[in-house]
Amino acid sequence: MSDIAALRALWEKEGQGHVFTFWDTLSPAEQTAFAAQLASIDPARVNAIFQTAIAADAAPSDEVISAPPPDVVGSTVAHPEKAAEWSALGLDAVRQGHVGVLLMAGGQGTRLGSSAPKGCYDIGLPSHKSLFQLQAERIKRLEVIAGAKSAVPWYIMTSGPTRKPTEDFFAENSYFGLEKANVIFFEQGVLPCLTNEGKIFLDSPSSIAVAPDGNGGIYAGLRAPLSPSSPTSVLTDLAARGVKYLHAYCVDNCLVRVADPIFLGYCIQRDADCGAKVVKKTVPTESVGVVALKGGKFGVVEYSEIPSHLAQATDANGDLEFRAANIANHFYSLEFLEGVQAFEHAMAFHIARKKIPHVDLSSGQVVKPDKPNGMKLEAFVFDVFPHTKNMAILEVARATDFSPLKNAPGTGSDDAGTSRADLLAEQRRWLEAAGAKVEAEVELSPLVSYAGEGLEAVKGLVFTKAGIVNSVTDFQKLV
Repeated sequence: MSDIAALRALWEKEGQGHVFTFWDTLSPAEQTAFAAQLASIDPARVNAIFQTAIAADAAPSDEVISAPPPDVVGSTVAHPEKAAEWSALGLDAVRQGHVGVLLMAGGQGTRLGSSAPKGCYDIGLPSHKSLFQLQAERIKRLEVIAGAKSAVPWYIMTSGPTRKPTEDFFAENSYFGLEKANVIFFEQGVLPCLTNEGKIFLDSPSSIAVAPDGNGGIYAGLRAPLSPSSPTSVLTDLAARGVKYLHAYCVDNCLVRVADPIFLGYCIQRDADCGAKVVKKTVPTESVGVVALKGGKFGVVEYSEIPSHLAQATDANGDLEFRAANIANHFYSLEFLEGVQAFEHAMAFHIARKKIPHVDLSSGQVVKPDKPNGMKLEAFVFDVFPHTKNMAILEVARATDFSPLKNAPGTGSDDAGTSRADLLAEQRRWLEAAGAKVEAEVELSPLVSYAGEGLEAVKGLVFTKAGIVNSVTDFQKLV
C-alpha cells in the first residue's frame, strides 16, 4: 500500500475520509502539501477530543464548588516573614540549574492596536523597552543574584502567525543579552475546525480548516519536536539540561517576576507537582476566575459559575472565601509535565461555537456563514489542575505581581497606561524602601534590581530628576 493510500485508509477508518473529496483535482504540489498537513493530524485524537468535549458540554453542572483547603494555600501578604525562607530555596534551585521558564506568547497585539506579537509591545516606559526585553533582563538579573552555575533556559511558546516575527524580533535585538542557545521557540498546536456533528471542515480543496488549540495546547506542544529534522522536544531538552521545575506565565503582565524564587521555593518546599500564583479577589462581582475545588478536584471556576451566595461568602478574617484570582502564573515539576500525556484524554476541551468559512463538499465553493455553523476546540492551561496530586497555591499582592495588558491605549483599565504606571509605582516603592526620596519619575532597569534588592546605594538620596537607571552608577545623575 502506498503512503497516500495508507493515509486515506486511516482517515476513512476514523470517519473523516471526506477530506479527500477533491484529491484527484489537485496538482502534484497541492497533493504533497495537503498530504503533509494530513500526516500531521491524528484523526483518532480529534474524534476523541470531540466526543469528550461534547459529553462535558452536555453534562449537568451540579458539581459542588468549594474554596481551596487552607493547608494548600500560602501567602506573602498574610505572612511576609515567610518570603525570605521561600526565596532562599528558589534561588538555590536556580543556582543548581534546576529551573526553566515557560512563556506563553502566542497572542498578537490586535486589541492594543498592533499587528506584532504582544511581547514586542512598548507600554510607554521612558526606556521604551518591550515586554520581551523586560522579561529577558529579569532572567539575566536573577541568574546574577542566584549565582547560577548554568543559564536559566527560556522556552517561548508562539502561535503559527507569531512564530517568525517573534524569532525575528529576538534576533534583531541580540536576544536581549541572553545566549541564543538558551532561548527556545516552539509553537502551540492547532486543531481542525469541526461541524456540530464532529466532521472536519476544509477551508480550501487542499487544506483543512484549523484554529489554535488554546493555551492549554502547551502540553502537547511540549512533547512535539522542535523542528522536523530533530526529535528533541521541550520536555527532552528540559531533562537533558537537568531542569526539575518550570515556571510558566503569560506575556502580557509587565510586573511578572520571571522564575520568581519566592513562588518556586514555596512550591518546592511543599513538594508540589503543580502550583498557582494568585492575587486576592476583593469584590464578589470582579469578572475573574478563581482557583477552587470543583467536585473535590482543583480547577479554575469562572465567576459566572459561582452562585451569588458563595461569591459573597466571607471567612473569619472578612476575606472572600473564593478569592484566589487566577493570573495564569504556574509552577510545574518536570515529572508532572512528563505525565500529562497519560491523562490528557480525560481533559475536556472547551467548545467555542463559531462562524467557520469552509468549502462546500458538493460544489467546491467557499461558504461564508452568517451564523455559527460549527466549533473550534480549545484547552486552557489550567485544565491539568484536576489531575494534580499535590497542588500548591501562593497568594501575592496584586500591586507587586500583576498588571495585565488587555485593552487599547486610553481605555483606563488594563491598558498600556496602567501597565506603565503600575511598573513605575512598584519600582518607586523599592527605592523608598531602600531609603531614597523620589520626587521625579525614575525607571530602574531589571538588570539593576529584580525585585528591590541591590539598592543599598540609594539610601539618603533624593531623586529630583527623571531618568533611567541602567547601572548603579546612574543614581547620582538623578539627584
